[in-house]
Amino acid sequence: MIITVTPLNPNPKPKPKASQSRSFFLVFLALSLNCIAMSDSAAKTLDSEALSSAPAASIQIVYTEKPHDEEPEAYHIRTLSAVLGSEDAAKEALVYSYKSAASGFSAKLTPEQVAEISKQPGVLQVVPDRKLQLHSGPNRLQ
Repeated sequence: MIITVTPLNPNPKPKPKASQSRSFFLVFLALSLNCIAMSDSAAKTLDSEALSSAPAASIQIVYTEKPHDEEPEAYHIRTLSAVLGSEDAAKEALVYSYKSAASGFSAKLTPEQVAEISKQPGVLQVVPDRKLQLHSGPNRLQ
């Protein structure tokens, strides 16, 4: 007597290899992180749109009279404090104090703050900071 054994499933599905499982997991992880990053950038866009209604602060150069009997930086912080409301806010807004060739400072100010600081005693002029492109170089010295 001959007995033949046949499998129940003649075409068994091969088990996935460990590298295939790892690849699937890495692709899933990358897609998940991409979705999180996209939702974070969308939230930042919404935040920036909400902030865009408020006037943006920009760097301004504030020319002042030369202070007498006071260090220039202390004078600059005191002048800024009168507009910004506190010494801490003034120190945070202050970018640079000019002490040698000119008397003044640069600070991040909103348009309203520029108008207010322009009225302060000792303030001569307030102008926006500008970056200029030099047009010189090895080929332009002729």
